[in-house]
Amino acid sequence: MEKITAIILAGGQGTRMKSPLPKVLHPVAGVPMITKIISNCKKAEFDEIRLVVGHGQNLVKNVVDPMGVQTFVQIEQLGTGDAVKSAQVDSIEGCVVILNGDHPLITVEDLKHFISDFREQKLDLAVVSVELDNPNEFGRIIRQNNVLKAIVEAKDAGPDALKIKEVNTGIYIVKADLLKKYLPQIKNNNSKKEFYLTDLISLAIENKKNVQALCSKNKNVAHGVNNQIELAAATRIVFQMKNAQLLHSGVIIIDPTSTYIEDTVIVGAGTVIYPGVFIRGKTAVGPFCVIEPNAFISDSVIDEAVQIKAGSYLEQAIVHSNAKIGPYARLRPDTEIGSEAQIGNFVELKKVKFGKKSKAGHLTYLGDAEIGDDVNIGCGTITCNYAADKKKYKTIIGDRVFVGSDSQFIAPVTVGSDSIIASGSTITKDVPAEALAIARGRQENKLGLAAKFKK
Repeated sequence: MEKITAIILAGGQGTRMKSPLPKVLHPVAGVPMITKIISNCKKAEFDEIRLVVGHGQNLVKNVVDPMGVQTFVQIEQLGTGDAVKSAQVDSIEGCVVILNGDHPLITVEDLKHFISDFREQKLDLAVVSVELDNPNEFGRIIRQNNVLKAIVEAKDAGPDALKIKEVNTGIYIVKADLLKKYLPQIKNNNSKKEFYLTDLISLAIENKKNVQALCSKNKNVAHGVNNQIELAAATRIVFQMKNAQLLHSGVIIIDPTSTYIEDTVIVGAGTVIYPGVFIRGKTAVGPFCVIEPNAFISDSVIDEAVQIKAGSYLEQAIVHSNAKIGPYARLRPDTEIGSEAQIGNFVELKKVKFGKKSKAGHLTYLGDAEIGDDVNIGCGTITCNYAADKKKYKTIIGDRVFVGSDSQFIAPVTVGSDSIIASGSTITKDVPAEALAIARGRQENKLGLAAKFKK
């Protein structure tokens, strides 16, 4: 099988984005659009990917270099033909797929279909087309007896050509030998003095090569991003596609139009997701969970039958089966919640291993701590983990400990299993197992003194 090379054009300035960020780095549903295109090319098993960069090239390279992509610099913005030439096509063999870095809705299946159709029809050059209800400024595909004869730009098209709904997507598939031969022949005889890749079509037709327009059923392949409105539209489409996929797999999404789940997320069947939920990154949610409105979950692992109550925020956390989180709880990175544990409203945990069946009901901060099984953490409890030496220390609480409300643990400190911490205590020393720890000032009642202070 002949080698497949992708050339992705990503050197444009993107002035209409009105943003200092290079256009191709703008995120679509949480992922830079260029990353999404490169990833899909890899999944489609392309042998090589060449990226043509220009504006903001250093920022773009920082993103794509770890993906193993070769980058080539387009020195001047002299059109699409010049951009492809910048990719050093003389060193390419086999088949070349030319893509735009600002068309983020092309799927792996689309790419595979383009290559398959190109090979089945034994073409030398193909342009991918779609039919749009409102073609607007897209170049029109001119056919005769269903054979591609020309591509006419909208600004150059007459009334009859403008009625045509089949348009050029800017995606091309071409044999490398043809590209090497005819790319240097493209002229810049136009008002902008640019080299247009569309001229490659006319050159190939004039030389009686086998050229065709491959009409895609997926209209999204024509969705380019040139401004923030189009970026938002692309993001909306990606979220809708992900939600549709999850619905088909048995996930219950109450309102897909107001639920935002990134493509990298895994959700088990039978899980119920309420409106306003945002799940991103490398998150995996097990089956039969309930995620209530306005929860935010990032890069976390949620086991089966977990309830994430409204307004909770989870980041790089692990929650084991049958646990309950929230409402309005915050799990910060490196926090692990044991099975059947309960984390209540306005409880914040950071770098905490929280044991099975343990409870922290409300208004509590636990940081840099290990909490055993069957522990009760009373309201207003704080682990004081940050010391005057600007270092963080650990609190260890054993199994079956009862912590009374409004208690503070001055780390480093260890509390033995089956002990009790009296309410209002400030624990500065280790507590032995099965002990009762009381650490608070003795109350004194000064009779009649209140009246003095009220004068």
